[in-house]
Order: sequence, then structure tokens, then C-alpha cells
Amino acid sequence: MDKPESSRARRPVHPYLVLVAGALLPGAGQVINRMPTRALIMMFFMLSLGFVTVQLAAPGRSFIGRNAGGIFVYAISVMDAYFIARYRWEAFRVRAVG
Repeated sequence: MDKPESSRARRPVHPYLVLVAGALLPGAGQVINRMPTRALIMMFFMLSLGFVTVQLAAPGRSFIGRNAGGIFVYAISVMDAYFIARYRWEAFRVRAVG
């Protein structure tokens, strides 16, 4: 017999979709993972560290060099969203099998 809809766990979003969304748009991976506060925090630190490195970078540095702080947090944000989605996906899969 099927379980009632309220007791059934909601299937998480596939981790690859979260990875692509997070890579294309900063903070989107966290929003898809239903963590909008975390997305705002990541955006704040991306902008803050990006601003700091722009101010402190030596003249003549490349775009990547001038914005290294923001790009670093952006990369951490993408990995964070993917790992959380992967964890939820695997936990759901294990619960469904066992």
C-alpha cells in the first residue's frame, strides 16, 4: 500500500542540474537547494572579496587577477551547492532502496 503524500519524502533536484545552475548564475545552486539565505551570504562575500581584490590588485593585472577574491568565492559556491545536492540525492536514494 502506498504511503500518504505527507509522509513521503520529496525527491531532491538532480545534482548535475544544481551544478549547471550554480555555474551559470551565482547563487542559483543554493536557491535550487532551497537555501536562499546561504545564496545571499555567498553573493555578499563574492561582491565583498571581489571589491577588495580590485582595490588591492596591482595595476596592469588581468581581469582574473583583479577579481580573484570574488571568483574564488564563486567557485566555492558552485562546489558547495553541488556537494549539498549530491548528499541529498544519495541520502534519498539510500532511503528509497532500504
